[in-house]
Amino acid sequence: MDTGEIINKVAFSGLITFNLADYYTPGDRVMLDIKPWLYMELMLKEKDFREHVKQHDWSQYKDACVAVQCSADAIIPTWAYMLIATRLQPHTEHFIFGSAAQLEIELFLRKLQSVDFSAFQGQKMVIKGCSDVAVPESIYVELTRRLMPYADKLMYGEPCSTVPLYKKS
Repeated sequence: MDTGEIINKVAFSGLITFNLADYYTPGDRVMLDIKPWLYMELMLKEKDFREHVKQHDWSQYKDACVAVQCSADAIIPTWAYMLIATRLQPHTEHFIFGSAAQLEIELFLRKLQSVDFSAFQGQKMVIKGCSDVAVPESIYVELTRRLMPYADKLMYGEPCSTVPLYKKS
């Protein structure tokens, strides 16, 4: 007998949704380009560079996530980036040498390190697709790689509309 009751089949499907937005690191993102610190924006002169580093207001990066790079086509000695790292360390949430995109990837990877993926052993998983947070494609690929040894089934999208990706045979 049909009682007219609406049944939420998704709620009873046993699907577990993995939302990568939950692994987003909040905070400001800052790009620190050292090009203006170079002589004629072309080469590093140690004395001048050290003076720029000394005079720079490092406190502006408090709790920020910083990507350090040089947009000039210049040869920068490794020690210069290491010197910058010594000044950023006390202030930032996290910093890397690289682009803003590489910073975002690094931040997601740091958060995924804390996940015990064995907890998803034998589960049917949906990797949530839509989010208010921009998630790099490489992170979706990495999550798939980490879930495959454990999950029985992987899908992408929303529980009510999924794209099948993998099913353990």
